[in-house]
This record gives sequence, structure tokens and C-alpha cells, in this order.
Amino acid sequence: MSLDPLRFTGSRFGVEHPRPRVSVCMATYNGAAYVLEQVDSILAQLASDDELVIVDDASADDTVALIEALDDPRVHLTRATVNAGYVRSFESALSRATGDVLLLADQDDVWIPGRLDVLLSALAESGASIVASNLVVLGTDEPLPSPLTGRPWRLERAQSSQHRRNVLRIMLGDAPYFGCAMGLRRGALDLVTPFPRFLTESHDLWLAIAGNEARSIVHVEEPTLYRRVHESNASTPRPRGIRAALASRWMLVRARSEARRRLRRLRRLRGSR
Repeated sequence: MSLDPLRFTGSRFGVEHPRPRVSVCMATYNGAAYVLEQVDSILAQLASDDELVIVDDASADDTVALIEALDDPRVHLTRATVNAGYVRSFESALSRATGDVLLLADQDDVWIPGRLDVLLSALAESGASIVASNLVVLGTDEPLPSPLTGRPWRLERAQSSQHRRNVLRIMLGDAPYFGCAMGLRRGALDLVTPFPRFLTESHDLWLAIAGNEARSIVHVEEPTLYRRVHESNASTPRPRGIRAALASRWMLVRARSEARRRLRRLRRLRGSR
């Protein structure tokens, strides 16, 4: 099931296949140390009618002031008065986005030049609704190691159609889906939003589960992002205690059930039209 594919193909967009309008959705929280480098790397790739939608999660530092000082009409900033956590901040950013393609962005990474065209091309050529690329660690050009095997953590293009295996890898904690390296078509919002209320972490795995259950996800082998790894990352690949790991796995089981329920509902709705 492909969810509402758009009319564009390839990395070269012309009159017949106009480049879609892009919204980049970012959540910030006390990110003053790195946010401007990330924002600069994003704005350098956006067209004049694209947008960067930022939801700040009640930062106590200069994050908001730094962003406001940019004075760029493509930047749309919303400042929350109460800290709600990064999952809800990303959900809010997605709900405010108006573009045809929505890309997620963390506050402390750096986009590799050409990232936007690579992701748009992958969506166009595959017809998929959700795209996920590889990333490398900033300053090393190396992928993160898998917390399960210790081997380099990479997505392969051939795995895009291995939906059951992908979901199994997610459940085992060995699927390198990172929200900061993912994007989706607007039509996929009907499936993935609102985020389930029980989802308190791993919004990226929720998107990956939904995309795989819908059989509408494409992997990009080319790294499109420099991942900044530091102690303040909201999510890390470090192993957790058994109790936390079991709670996380149960949440993913619930997420898979919820994705299937939503897909059945969408199919009924579209079948009745």
C-alpha cells in the first residue's frame, strides 16, 4: 500500500515533475551550543518557498534568541511554555508543517550537502511514503556501531522490501532507523499522526514500523547526515538496563499493533470512497 504518492520523479525536477515543497521539522531544547550550525546546513539546501518548522520545548538557554536572530522568513518558530519532551515536540512540528514532503531534523547534527535532493529522489523513484537514510558520526565519517552486534549500523537499499524482517529487527533493537535521517510524504501523516499517547520515546521507530507495515518505505544507503554524538543526545545507541529494554520492547509491540489498526481503518475509509 503506497500512501498518496506525489507527482515527481528523480533528482532533476522540471515542468512536468515540479520539485515538491519541503518542510523540515525540528525539535529544540537547550541546544544553543550547536543549533546554528545545524540550521545553517539546512537552510543552505532549502528553496525560498520551503520552510523550517521549529518547536522549542521550553528551553532555558539562548536557543530561542539565536534562532530568532536569524530573521529568515523560511524559519517558523513556536516556543512551548511547558516542557513536553522531544516526542511531543516533533509531533507538534509535524502538525504545523505545510509542505508536500516533511523531513525530521535534530538540533545538533549537520546535513551533508545534497541531502535534500537525495531523499527527494529516493521518494520519487520508489513511490514510497517514508524514506530513511544512513548517517555517519560527525568528525569520523564512520557509522554508529550496532548495540546488538557491535558491527557498523547501516541500512541497505535491498532491505527496503523486507518489511517483516525490518520490523523484527526493530523489535530486537538492531534496526538503524534514526528520526534525524528520515522523511515522509504529507499523505503519510494520516497514518503516523497523532503519535500514539503511549509513545514516550522512539518516534523514529514508530515511523519505521508504520512505513514497514504499510509496505511503503525506502532505504537510502548513501549517508546524508553527520550525527553529532555527545552526552546530551536525547537518544543514544548505548545499551540500557533489562527493565528499561523490556519496557521499550513492549512499547514497540503496541506500536506495531496500533500501526496495523490504523492501516485497516485507512483502507476501509479509502475503500468506501
